[in-house]
Amino acid sequence: MTQAKAGDTVQIHYTGTLNDGATFDSSAGRDPLEFVVGSGQIIPGLDAAIPGMAVGDKKTVAVPCAEAYGELNPDARQAIPRAEIPADIPLDPGTQLQMQTPQGQVVPVTVAEVSEAEVTLDANHPLAGKDLTFDIEMVAIKAA
Repeated sequence: MTQAKAGDTVQIHYTGTLNDGATFDSSAGRDPLEFVVGSGQIIPGLDAAIPGMAVGDKKTVAVPCAEAYGELNPDARQAIPRAEIPADIPLDPGTQLQMQTPQGQVVPVTVAEVSEAEVTLDANHPLAGKDLTFDIEMVAIKAA
């Protein structure tokens, strides 16, 4: 039976959960996730669990935050004077917005805190600082 190795294109079904059991993503009801093993297309901790799996294999993989979306970076939070944000922009905590760097790069941010004077925006990935668990099933392997 063929086992997945670096360079192979594989398809997996997966369900990702947080430590409290809440599901943050799943391929249920969708096409399986397809990627090249070892190419950096998915988070490192999940990628490392794929070699050696054969079609039909299932496993549960615990991925610490350092091997997923990294630790929370306090420097990725920025307070901006509320007066500098147009009045038509929603500022409810948790709202996803986009900012543009001086170089023109678009950066997704989340409204973290709002006060009378300022709005704190967070550019950390929503799953940064979180340990993740994936239930995965190997669906297909196309050898490199």
